[in-house]
Amino acid sequence: MSKKRNTEGCETNMTPMIDVVFQLIIFFIVTINMSEAKDETVRLELGVHGQPVESNNDANVSALVIDVARNGRCSIANRDLKLSALRDMVHRRLSRQGNSFQVWIRGDALAKHESIRRVMDVCTEAGVGRVTFIAVKDARTPETKKFLAKRSRD
Repeated sequence: MSKKRNTEGCETNMTPMIDVVFQLIIFFIVTINMSEAKDETVRLELGVHGQPVESNNDANVSALVIDVARNGRCSIANRDLKLSALRDMVHRRLSRQGNSFQVWIRGDALAKHESIRRVMDVCTEAGVGRVTFIAVKDARTPETKKFLAKRSRD
């Protein structure tokens, strides 16, 4: 004797699954690391003797990456900032994150020292204990080689 299965009225409710998918999408949008945006016009100095620095994604590091362009313009995540806004942002992040807070300065190789010093002064006034300067460890990319060759001619 074979048993007949009753398959009438047997449906899967997809609403909970759709809710979970939307919640996952919202979670990933909110937690995405927006600090990866950087000023592409900044050409870093060659620093072959420096120690490598872990990136924000690889390590448990809470660093504020500040770009200083050749013309002295300061930006964070490709958004231009005046020194007063930078000062406020550093103070807020330092009070929120405490001793684990770091500032990474990506200064253009042709930027004036005065421009970078202004950013350093903001960090000193706020009491940031860890400031790191980001440079290129080796010139592997053709663009970096071309930039360094042009710079050595000037």
